Amino acid sequence: MTYDSAPHLGVSLDDDGVLRLRLDKPAKRNALDDDMVAALTNRVEEAGRDEAVRSILVEAAGDHFCSGFDIVGRNTGDAPRPRVGSIQRRLPSQAHGLIALLCSVQVPVVCAARGWIAGIGLHLAAAADFTVVADDATVWEPFSQRGFTPDSGGTWLLPRLVGHQRARELLVLGRRIDGATAAEWGLVHRAVAGAEVDDVAGALARELAAGPTVALGLTKWLLHAGASAPLDEHLRNEAFAMELSSRSEDFREGLEAFTEKRDPGFRGR
Repeated sequence: MTYDSAPHLGVSLDDDGVLRLRLDKPAKRNALDDDMVAALTNRVEEAGRDEAVRSILVEAAGDHFCSGFDIVGRNTGDAPRPRVGSIQRRLPSQAHGLIALLCSVQVPVVCAARGWIAGIGLHLAAAADFTVVADDATVWEPFSQRGFTPDSGGTWLLPRLVGHQRARELLVLGRRIDGATAAEWGLVHRAVAGAEVDDVAGALARELAAGPTVALGLTKWLLHAGASAPLDEHLRNEAFAMELSSRSEDFREGLEAFTEKRDPGFRGR
């Protein structure tokens, strides 16, 4: 499968199986628009079907990861005002669909983020399996200070990552925190110096790409499904995942490597 870039989104597949998705609108701090969301969604969907992809790395051009959604850009021009209900009709197939897809795609997702990480940009980072941020990044939920409610999964993701009280600080009070605090709270995986973000995130994406892709994808599914499933259902899910993963080539390689006292050479199959 070939991966084409799109306006304001660079796309490339490395030889080691890392699919790089690069937000590329630095003049607007990489604020997303409808076309960028659609392109991100399409590429992640394709990656979920492509056996050559073994991890996804979401990164950004310039000094900022993503300052949110470009609401001003959407609401300029002479287009007629949409009829009532347009937002709730549109979101499931746009921003909401993208966040759900990042949580469910059965390959690991890594984010590399510095500068502004706000609104849907923060939710992209929170939906990833691992996010490496600059320790001086600005992490912010702007919704309450703009007079509207959060979207793109913020009120679902944040309480699960940082707890309800800290989620209220971010979403209701609009408190800004830096990347180091975000890591301390468990909102992201790790905070490092800004100059190290790309190297650390890239190394993590490559490490995951070299892992047992089937088992990693099923483990990701179990972690998300287990957040809401009762114990008996979740144990059935674990048995199902074990059935699939134990039939993979990587499982056999893992056993052989253990017996031979060497590192495994997983092929993602």
